[in-house]
Amino acid sequence: MSSRADNIASSLSFANFSKATELRERIFFTIGALIVFRFLSFIPLPGVNPLILETLYDQARGGILDLFNTFSGGGLERMSLIALGVMPYITASIVIQLAASLHPSLMALKKEGEAGRKKLNQYTRYGTVFLCAIQGWFLASGLEAFGAQSGVQAVVAPGVMFRVGAVISLVGGTMFLLWLGEQITARGIGNGVSLIIMAGIVAQFPTFTSNLFSGYSEGSISTGIVIGLIGMIVVLILGICFMERAQRRLLIQYPKRAQQRGGMQADRSHLPLKLNTAGVIPPIFASSLLLLPLTISQFAGNSVDSDSAFFGVIQTLNQYLTHGAPLYMALYAAGIIFFCFFYTAVVFNPEDTAENLKKNGGFIPGIRPGKRTADYLDYVLTRITVVGAIYLTVVCVVPEYMIAQTGVPLFLGGTSLLIVVNVTVDTISQIQSHLLAHQYGDLIKKAKLKGRLR
Repeated sequence: MSSRADNIASSLSFANFSKATELRERIFFTIGALIVFRFLSFIPLPGVNPLILETLYDQARGGILDLFNTFSGGGLERMSLIALGVMPYITASIVIQLAASLHPSLMALKKEGEAGRKKLNQYTRYGTVFLCAIQGWFLASGLEAFGAQSGVQAVVAPGVMFRVGAVISLVGGTMFLLWLGEQITARGIGNGVSLIIMAGIVAQFPTFTSNLFSGYSEGSISTGIVIGLIGMIVVLILGICFMERAQRRLLIQYPKRAQQRGGMQADRSHLPLKLNTAGVIPPIFASSLLLLPLTISQFAGNSVDSDSAFFGVIQTLNQYLTHGAPLYMALYAAGIIFFCFFYTAVVFNPEDTAENLKKNGGFIPGIRPGKRTADYLDYVLTRITVVGAIYLTVVCVVPEYMIAQTGVPLFLGGTSLLIVVNVTVDTISQIQSHLLAHQYGDLIKKAKLKGRLR
């Protein structure tokens, strides 16, 4: 028999959106913050010639800069104030998260609750500033070097002052994005940083659509390719929605407790284990590691004599590590599988989970508490991680294969598609939660009114 909460959830609709004033204000605030983010992506760095940046960026296209440019919404290509986007924050948060699982002092902070979480967030911000400063310095130096090699003045006044000004501007832009993301999380709807990344990715959708249909009208792209790409995107989106919400629910039994009317009743609960515990981290790590040698070889190739043997090695490396090459796709798949198991082992500790269950009196039926429970959790987690790794590999490798076969630059690669679908599903879930809370508020008001009438 379904409960009253289940009936309300099943009858939940967006028809009550007009009555939820607070939710509407949160959505409008989120949209306004994302518009500010898009405006900032068009403001160039001080001292940079924005008219020739596209030419210089084309020389380094295909490397790790493409990943940064995608997450920044084209800000790196335009060399804007937010050219680095929130990637330094993501990198710093991953490093702190890994360190908190390995270092004893940080592990103790992680177990302190809210105070420890605030301290770790503070360390993450310090790491973000440090990474922004390093990446900003190399970015400014790269602009000067590219301009000197190509004979085009990309920087109006090269020198130390330009580099210092660029570093300060890039650090300020990234920290402003973090503040904007925190405001979205607190006063808007959804996770602010995730929504900023998704907005940068989705901002490239009009360009991709126009290029796709212009190629179709010119005859360079056939009808079958267009239908195949659209069908592939739809199938991948449906598959991601299904797999990201998939869980392996382990039954947890608690000791019998006395009831008010007498008798004893045993409490039951479930321990949900996500099929994809690692999230989007494995594709990001794998693509970054693969694109890093390509980027270094591209930068080195511009300063190496074309007749030297080292130049031939660089050209061979670029050929084998380009998007769609068999070696690249094999290494990409292997990297995703490796980081799936590695990151899952870092974020989920079966021994801690088993110890917490034992302290609270919970146990898995048929499994002894303690080490046996930890071994069983590790066994189950390993099996579902195999399925999750295969799923991530298929989602990320299939678009790369389609791009290699068709020659159409698909803006929604595997990593981007995962981020867009996950953030969209989480945001819609939060909107539904607000609407459900609004319906509960109406029920409470009606119940109080009936009580007064009686």
